[in-house]
Amino acid sequence: MSDRRAELERKRKRLEEIRKAREEKAKQRTEKGSSTDIKTQISVSSDNTTDGQDDDNKLHHVSSDLEKKRLDTDNLLKGIDEELIKPVSPSRIRKVLRKDLKLGMSQVSTTSLAPKEVVAYCKETQTPIPEPSDDEETKTAPESNKSNENNEDNKEEPDNKEAEEEEDKIPKMPELSEEEKKHILNSQDFTKFFLRATTIVERAITEEIDIFVDYTGGDDEDKEGMESDKDRITLNRQFYDDHWSRHRTVTSIDWSPNYPELIASAYNQNEEAPHEPDGIVLIWNLKFAKKETPEFVFQCQSAVMSVVFSQFHPNIVIGGTHSGQVVLWDSRSYKRTPVQRTPLSAAAHTHPVFCIDVLGTQNANNLISICNDGKLCSWSLDMLSQPQDTMELQYKQKVVPVNCMAFPTNDVNNFIVGSEEGTVYTGSRHGNKAGIGEAFESHQAPVTGISTHHANTQVDFSHLFLTSSFDWCVKLWTQKTTRPLHSFEGYGDYVYDVKWSPVHPALFASVDGSGRMDFWNINKDTEVPAYSELVTNNIALNCLKWSQSGLQLVTGDADGKLYIYNVGENLALPLSDESARLNATLQEMQANSAPASDSQQNQTSIRGSSIR
Repeated sequence: MSDRRAELERKRKRLEEIRKAREEKAKQRTEKGSSTDIKTQISVSSDNTTDGQDDDNKLHHVSSDLEKKRLDTDNLLKGIDEELIKPVSPSRIRKVLRKDLKLGMSQVSTTSLAPKEVVAYCKETQTPIPEPSDDEETKTAPESNKSNENNEDNKEEPDNKEAEEEEDKIPKMPELSEEEKKHILNSQDFTKFFLRATTIVERAITEEIDIFVDYTGGDDEDKEGMESDKDRITLNRQFYDDHWSRHRTVTSIDWSPNYPELIASAYNQNEEAPHEPDGIVLIWNLKFAKKETPEFVFQCQSAVMSVVFSQFHPNIVIGGTHSGQVVLWDSRSYKRTPVQRTPLSAAAHTHPVFCIDVLGTQNANNLISICNDGKLCSWSLDMLSQPQDTMELQYKQKVVPVNCMAFPTNDVNNFIVGSEEGTVYTGSRHGNKAGIGEAFESHQAPVTGISTHHANTQVDFSHLFLTSSFDWCVKLWTQKTTRPLHSFEGYGDYVYDVKWSPVHPALFASVDGSGRMDFWNINKDTEVPAYSELVTNNIALNCLKWSQSGLQLVTGDADGKLYIYNVGENLALPLSDESARLNATLQEMQANSAPASDSQQNQTSIRGSSIR
């Protein structure tokens, strides 16, 4: 403990010594600072009293050269600080720079600027100008005419100069020789440009809009006493080209599945124009009301008997010809001739092709064609040089001469064909029973058209199909029995074509040789058509085709004309119970068909016995 206390005492003494040393150093610093302040005050006061005497007095008090230099620098810095703080004046400038400024006289120039004129316009009534008298007018008239003439001459000169300068700026096109002009006109690029440009200009010119459409129903009030458009059909358009359609017959029609406004029509040869192509396919456009020329013109060296759009290739049109070739046109190529065609050989068709159709899906599709000698061929649209598959249609070792063909809905294997003998056959492309299966014998003349049921309903009616014939009747069939369910009589001429409605399960249309088009609704009446329209006067209607919506129908006649009709909504669109009513109608037809067929057989046997 004693050692610890001794050590603490030593540390306290040491701390007191350090404290005293620090206090002495602080006193010395304060004394030095006071002495320097006194010296600076003396220098400032001396500088304020006189200009140069203070410096000489300070030199006498300073003993060493070092103190002299230090005092000089301090005085210089203080003088500069004072000059910066004090306001600038001529006397202060002389003191700092130690130099006298030299002044002189300068020349003074005066200018005058006119004030800017402010022009203000007012729309209020201006002060009236007194009208000149007759004498003044006569005096001023010749003078004003002279001045106007001079002004016009002066204005024409700069205008002519400006026009000449603009003409010089425009690059002049080199003149082409006749050979160069012919080369450009015959080039493929110019042909594509000209066809595309003329089509666009024609569309723009023929565009028509009805600005008087009354959406309030005011037009319906004026038509109270008339038959409503919803209950009848009305003519929408008529297509006929004076050059291409003259002296030709419409042989086939198809409605584009990708572009609802496009219709393809096929024509046979023009016997009065032997130098023109024998076969023609015209593509018509419904979108433009005043456009009367076809959108595309496709040619072939043989009469085109059938035409169809490819539903999986919007730009491709396929035709079956009288020579047996199947030809393919592409609207992208801007060529009127086919881009592909099948060979004329024994491996393909050598007789007229009346039936073609494209079946399958987007990734797997085929072209099916049947010619008049009963040969069925399956083709790939990418290569028409050789068929993928062929089949000879025979029934009891007899060739079936096919006139028409149809496939049931969503079926690519089974098909139905009509023959020249008046017999209808069912068959299949693949499987154990490939070829002709059953025969439906009822028509007494060649079968001209076949149509399978396509309406999408809750009840399956895909087994139903219709046939038309030269025996002046249309027959309704089911694949479940070889006897017809019903025969629609009352025609006055050959029935050339028949088609089911794509939306109404009980509605179908037919055309005959007298130029009449009939609409049958078998849910309402099976003896009399629901509506009839006389399209032409004793000019045969060869074919017809429904639009996908079921609200329009197109038909073609023997004079090369196309007629597009709007079908009224009350006639074209089905009611909610149409499928159930059709099912009941079919059951009634089946019940009536059995005794009728038995009575017909008894009548024929009686006639045979009486003849004997």
